[in-house]
Amino acid sequence: MKSSIKIIAGNASRPLAEAIAAYLEIPLAKCMVRRFADMEIFVELQENVRGEDVFIVQSTSYPANDHLMELLIMIDAARRSSARRITAVIPYFGYARQDRRTSGRTPISAKLVANLITEAGADRVMTLDLHAGQIQGFFDIPTDNLFAAPVMVRDIKERLDPTAWMVVSPDVGGVVRARAIAKRIDATLAIVDKRRERPGESEVMNIIGEVEGRSCILVDDIVDSGGTLVNAAEALLNAGAKDVSAYITHGVLSGGAVSRIAASRMKELVITDSIQPTQAVKLARNIRVVAIAPLLGEAIGRTATESSVSSLFA
Repeated sequence: MKSSIKIIAGNASRPLAEAIAAYLEIPLAKCMVRRFADMEIFVELQENVRGEDVFIVQSTSYPANDHLMELLIMIDAARRSSARRITAVIPYFGYARQDRRTSGRTPISAKLVANLITEAGADRVMTLDLHAGQIQGFFDIPTDNLFAAPVMVRDIKERLDPTAWMVVSPDVGGVVRARAIAKRIDATLAIVDKRRERPGESEVMNIIGEVEGRSCILVDDIVDSGGTLVNAAEALLNAGAKDVSAYITHGVLSGGAVSRIAASRMKELVITDSIQPTQAVKLARNIRVVAIAPLLGEAIGRTATESSVSSLFA
């Protein structure tokens, strides 16, 4: 069955796609993605995919619009090349934070992107830790929302002291995600209650839970500017926490986020390679990247053989 799988890499996720292909013990399919002089994107599949199960690996990370267009054009190229089934593997699904109308006369961009991917010709979508679970319902095709929790739990158990840890959600909206991690490691849960004054800024108000003397583990899906995370860590330390680490799935880390986190009192920020880490991330003293290729590779292998994917997270 593996011989019928084709893994195609976009420019956003080539190292990850190579690692997935290595996990599955198959070669990465040859595909050329280049730009014309006016920056139009051109894609050419350089091997036969007729009748094959094609998995296109591409995060829609910065620059989000370029990488989204690459994904759409690669899907179209595979469809027009008579692929049997096309799965868009999107480790980081951009525009996921625009999943509802927050005020009048605004778009629901996550739904628009879902429509674009479907209309381009994808038969299935596979993604990781969607910002909001209801985005699965935006697609009219099967959509697997995988979870980085098993990877994080394994890392936590290997590196942190189980006698003192406490899982903390950096805001009320992330409680379900944090509780899932806490349940897996048999830890108690705390919540940081914050009020966001304007986009990209946050003010910590108070902490729900007793964190004094505990090793706190902040859990969330996205770290962007890093302001919320740094403020939450500072509040926990001021409340008597022994130390603070953070486990975040998607390291967007825009603007001055890396330097902000490096200068903070946070012990460590652990992110996955759902977004290709920059050189600044690799050099940061307290940021570490864990690999998700085995998780995605296993999910792809099970999808190809029509086996259960949900049992990976049982």
